[in-house]
Amino acid sequence: MNYLNELNDAQKAPVLHKDGALMVIAGAGSGKTRVLTYRIAYLMQQGVDPFNILALTFTNKAAREMKKRIAYIVGESEAKYLWMGTFHSIFARLLRYDGDKLGFPSNFTIYDTQDSQRLIASIIKEMGLDKDIYKYKQIQNRISSYKNSLITVKAYFQNPELMEADAMAKRPRLGEIYQNYVERCFKAGAMDFDDLLLRTNELLTRFPEVLMKYQERFKYILVDEYQDTNHSQYLIVRALADRYQNICVVGDDAQSIYSFRGANISNILNFQRDYDDVAVYRLEQNYRSTKNIVNAANSIIAKNKNQLEKVVWTANDEGNKIKIHRSPTDAEEGRYVASSIFENKMQHQLKNGDFAVLYRTNSQSRAIEDALRKRDIPYRIYGGLSFYQRKEIKDVLAYLRLIINPKDEEALKRVINFPARGIGQTTIDKLVVAANHYGRSIFEVMENLDKLDLNINSGTKNKLRNFVTMIKSFQIMNEQTDAFTLAEHVAKKSGLLMEFKKDGTPEGIGRMENIEELLNGIKDFVEGQKELAEAKGDLTEFLEDVALATDLDKDIGDDDRVALMTIHLAKGLEFPYVYIVGMEEDLFPSAMSMNTRSELEEERRLFYVALTRAEKQAHLTYTQNRYRWGKLIDAEPSRFLEEIEEQYVENLTPINDGYRYKSMINADIFGEVDKGKLRQVKPKNGTPPKVVGPNENQLRRLRKIKPELSTPTKSDVVIDPNLAEGALVNHTRFGKGKVLKIEGVGNDKKAEIQFEKGDVKKLLLRFAKLEVLS
Repeated sequence: MNYLNELNDAQKAPVLHKDGALMVIAGAGSGKTRVLTYRIAYLMQQGVDPFNILALTFTNKAAREMKKRIAYIVGESEAKYLWMGTFHSIFARLLRYDGDKLGFPSNFTIYDTQDSQRLIASIIKEMGLDKDIYKYKQIQNRISSYKNSLITVKAYFQNPELMEADAMAKRPRLGEIYQNYVERCFKAGAMDFDDLLLRTNELLTRFPEVLMKYQERFKYILVDEYQDTNHSQYLIVRALADRYQNICVVGDDAQSIYSFRGANISNILNFQRDYDDVAVYRLEQNYRSTKNIVNAANSIIAKNKNQLEKVVWTANDEGNKIKIHRSPTDAEEGRYVASSIFENKMQHQLKNGDFAVLYRTNSQSRAIEDALRKRDIPYRIYGGLSFYQRKEIKDVLAYLRLIINPKDEEALKRVINFPARGIGQTTIDKLVVAANHYGRSIFEVMENLDKLDLNINSGTKNKLRNFVTMIKSFQIMNEQTDAFTLAEHVAKKSGLLMEFKKDGTPEGIGRMENIEELLNGIKDFVEGQKELAEAKGDLTEFLEDVALATDLDKDIGDDDRVALMTIHLAKGLEFPYVYIVGMEEDLFPSAMSMNTRSELEEERRLFYVALTRAEKQAHLTYTQNRYRWGKLIDAEPSRFLEEIEEQYVENLTPINDGYRYKSMINADIFGEVDKGKLRQVKPKNGTPPKVVGPNENQLRRLRKIKPELSTPTKSDVVIDPNLAEGALVNHTRFGKGKVLKIEGVGNDKKAEIQFEKGDVKKLLLRFAKLEVLS
């Protein structure tokens, strides 16, 4: 029981609360994960069977960390029997057991977003619809929102308002696409992410005996980040907890930032109405951040009207004030951030991993990246292209999916002619038509080529038979060996490795290395599964693990790099130094999220989340001008900057420093300014008089009529005499390099430069901004 001594009184109370419904309102950095973890350990020590405990999280990483802590307290042998994981992974497991009642095989495939989009694109094409009107990504998003709102195909066609809305959007056949998509998934023995929730709701609603079984199994339910649950998740949890009502939810309404994914903040706001005698506990002590950061965050979130009552405080040091910096442009903003990180590293002997740059949209990263590169500061973008989204990895995974489920249409179409086997698109189209006509999967059609009239020549039929034979041989091997041995064999036998090996280009070599890394990952997975109860380490388990992986599950700080990410992705993380960039109206808060009070309040919660990621120091930056669609536009400071109480901030660039009123009147109407009309400023303290001349804009106009003020022409541009072959130079965009050759004369003079990053570029010297280093 020593672990309870690690808790303060506020944390200990919900841990020791055994039965009944309870809600833990946990402020940022207040130790909610510890409370959730120790509560599970305490329940087990009080005699609750781990088989009867269900713990739901939003990331696999959070589940793994909690399970590891619990195992340390109660022992690995007991902890491994807990039902703990993400909503999607737990419900996928549940559907593996009982999905057959809905007509799905236990080894159903889980389609990721790209799989779903490809299938929808195929359906749109087969229906002969205009792909510019029926954009497959938009259709996929629409179908996803329907499923998360429990709008099934049947419910859709019973809702005239939805049908009318789609007709008004010039997509009257969206319902048919939805219906075809659901039918095709069912025929392929596949579910997408949204189905894992929708089908679980269907299972628990249509089959009361199944609901009763799991109500009896999960006598104690714990839900992390409850404010992020959507309607579908809410209904499943409500149904499972209804019998015993031993439910503990942990969350913070001030950190509800996922409404665009369907998260419903009312789930946590109304929790006390859903259950009898709900005990409410508040975790209000922040262990993460300084007083200045905590108090500043409180002053921001206090502006929201719709929230649960709590006052977050900290016993930490006062700390530095939040620094606010204004830059002329987004490029200058990037340079400021890079310089500040560099200086802090040097002055305080910090690591790159101590810093994070957060932004509202991914597109803001470019200027930051450019500046960090020029400072030779290593960084990593989180939320970019995932390892498992790379083409060569998806090719290998498609083969593996096909072994488990030969009905998987998207996997089959991806690899049937890759590497090339002489099976063209015309043949594939004939197979798809036949499959739809006979109500079979494409693979089943291929297994019965001789029995069906497909108008396919004998040579192509042999190629199709060979493909079927290869997949069946892999299936036989799957029954006899582990996932790693099989995957290695598939990569070789399918011809994938040879395909990338013969490429010979750096890209081809990179793909080979990625496949090698995938095999390493499978090997590691197989070894890890040996430690888990009921785990086999087979292909089905590995593919499910991959399908349910998300960017949020990546380990942050596994090497020493500055972290760059959107604020949404930063939730749950913490860094000593945080830079929040782009603090401007229409950017943060977003122009698309200011139509209603609830939208604006979510943007404010997003800012609250961003600020509370910082432990020691927070920097807020904004620009006077920013590029949008290639044009430089005026930017206005974010309203959130004004909402922070003054005593918590230090303005590094006060608004009156260098401020210039932007007149609405064109100065030209008042005539030209003569160069000779100079005025003298009255001397101060006996200093010599200061001569003030025309400003830069006036000079531009003067140059049109006064030849003596004109700048040199391009032919007059002087080239540094030290710029010669062999010289080391620095370019503002491409970095450092060596001059290989100089050729041409006058305005056509150019230098061929080998840059350190490997690129060889020819630059026109009259335009190139080169600094000669030696």
